[in-house]
Amino acid sequence: MKSYWVGERVRLRAVEPGDGPLRARLSEQEERLGDALNPPRSAEGWTALAREEAAADPTADTYRLVVESLADGAAVGAVSVHRADPRSGLFEYGVTIGAEHRRRGYASEAARLVLRHQFEERRHHKATARVFAHNEPSLALQRGLGFTEEGRLRRHFFVAGEHRDVVLFAMFAEEFFARHGGPTEL
Repeated sequence: MKSYWVGERVRLRAVEPGDGPLRARLSEQEERLGDALNPPRSAEGWTALAREEAAADPTADTYRLVVESLADGAAVGAVSVHRADPRSGLFEYGVTIGAEHRRRGYASEAARLVLRHQFEERRHHKATARVFAHNEPSLALQRGLGFTEEGRLRRHFFVAGEHRDVVLFAMFAEEFFARHGGPTEL
């Protein structure tokens, strides 16, 4: 049996202390897409953040994983679970892939691996995602995975000199399994 964290194109792995440059690159690219604009962080700041994430409890309700390409072992992005509420069975997830690696199926496969884990192993029943309304590729990704648009937060974030809408998406565990196959059998 292959690892639970390996798909056809990607492998998800823990953040390592040396992943600071990857975090910096992904953050810079997300900023260009109109994501939250924060003051510049030093190389040491990115390294410290990566060290902190590398030392995080792997059984915690929230986590970040690095997405690696199986073709060449390159770190191509990151996927995370945040705003998890085990009592209610809800969690939010996010995925980002480096610009030079987009449109290869890495984001959708990384998302499916994390969603399956959250639904099968963590027993959550609902996944959510928030996407800037102007980010057409991310909107298409969520829809392609089977997420349903639940609403829109109008002019919710002020980014790059303007207020931006945020689209709220959700998917229930049973919708995920109907679309992507039932729980994995050992």
